[in-house]
Amino acid sequence: MQRPRHETVATVLVDPAALLALELELVGLDLWLWPVATAPNAVDGPRQAFQLRRRLVEAQRGGWDAAAEWVVCWISFGDTWREGAEPVSWQARRTLYAALDAHADHVRYRRGLGGVAPLAAPHERTA
Repeated sequence: MQRPRHETVATVLVDPAALLALELELVGLDLWLWPVATAPNAVDGPRQAFQLRRRLVEAQRGGWDAAAEWVVCWISFGDTWREGAEPVSWQARRTLYAALDAHADHVRYRRGLGGVAPLAAPHERTA
């Protein structure tokens, strides 16, 4: 039995004031930021975002209370990081974590990746 198709993502809490700056930086690295509440693969995005945020914040037992109202996002890896059916490379992970660490005051995350239903990353059009 095969595992259903999925997208490998990091789940991250982002300060709304830093969301745009982080997204622009990640796009330059071919990493895609998806707010869970509006993600194209979320059936009930706002509810799913609420549940994820609550679990992430409560798991830290007060350590992330400042992030209780932040935006829950998934960060996926673009085509330049994909190697067929292979798992996400360690270099891709290091690049992601370095970008997130550079925004440490405005981002909370646990190292490690998860899987969600596939996301449709935008592709450039060619003439």
